[in-house]
Amino acid sequence: MTVLTARPSPTTPTTPITEASDYPPARLSIKPPGSRPGLLDGAWWPRSRDLTRELPGLTDLLDPLCGRVTRVTVNPTHWPVVPRKVPVNGHVVKVGWYGKEQDPHQLLVLSYRVGRWDLLIIPPETDAAAAGRLMATACDPRTLRTGSALIADELDRHPAAPAEADPPGRTQAEAWEAEGGAVAAPVGATGGGR
Repeated sequence: MTVLTARPSPTTPTTPITEASDYPPARLSIKPPGSRPGLLDGAWWPRSRDLTRELPGLTDLLDPLCGRVTRVTVNPTHWPVVPRKVPVNGHVVKVGWYGKEQDPHQLLVLSYRVGRWDLLIIPPETDAAAAGRLMATACDPRTLRTGSALIADELDRHPAAPAEADPPGRTQAEAWEAEGGAVAAPVGATGGGR
């Protein structure tokens, strides 16, 4: 599994960097290069349910890996607002939605070069330990489960931990990053997709 949290530099695509931003970088994991195809190509852990705010960070990471992201689709079950278009770094991503046809815990990403990636969407309120397990499972080439099945499995195996698990005032994102979530592999070492 490759965990990406830094935005890649357009001049040196193999060196991850963190750009100054008013919003933290996306939390993304992608299957290793050459992995066998399955139902999922990786996992995305957004910080909120605001697609307009979350998609630019995600496309900043995905554009260098799979070619310019042109469209994403979601199931509107967990997204209060699904915008038709979202301006991202230098272009616009069209956003579509499907009700029964798309798993509510998956994001479909379409791009010029790779074509299609299916990502598990980890709910923003998920604790850091559960998110780490879900990211690893979604990137395991042996996993042949849907996003909803992975979320259900996680809830069955690890019921919600009490609120005392993290120190008061510490957000889930801070906990994840304090536990190593901010470590990024070289962008050139990532892969996946079909």
